[in-house]
Amino acid sequence: MNSIFKRTSIRNYQDCPVEEDKIIKILRAAMAAPSAGNQQPWEFYVVSDKNTLEELAACSPYAGCTKNAPLAIVPCYRSDAYFPENAEMDLSAAVENILLEAVELELGAVWLGIAPLEDRMEKVTKVLKLRETLTPFAIVPIGYPKKVNKQEDRFDPERVHFV
Repeated sequence: MNSIFKRTSIRNYQDCPVEEDKIIKILRAAMAAPSAGNQQPWEFYVVSDKNTLEELAACSPYAGCTKNAPLAIVPCYRSDAYFPENAEMDLSAAVENILLEAVELELGAVWLGIAPLEDRMEKVTKVLKLRETLTPFAIVPIGYPKKVNKQEDRFDPERVHFV
């Protein structure tokens, strides 16, 4: 659980690739996430092509850091999910697992929201040439951080209510 208390959003990366075995570990962690009815509605696009990373960086006003990352993972959900109303929650769990596994592997990452914003979703769909049955959920740039930030303690006992 230590990675939960170390995780911060990392937007600046060293200029070096992420090893394939670490990418596979991150994807395994993503796919270990819980999902409604165990539907596992996800597919993951691993992007390391510099031109494509630059195009993804232009898909959202907050995605600029993607162009300098060695890779980005774009989680998508399938339209054939058994419980489509839960797909975004399922993908949220998968993205959190990506972020936590990145910390475990001494990498940095940031969750850049795409869904449910239609304009961003359309742009990512065009960049990745996604088939009609896939919906992009987020962009997660990943790399070795230039600087590791210390996480602030966000615990606020006033937001806890025992009933």
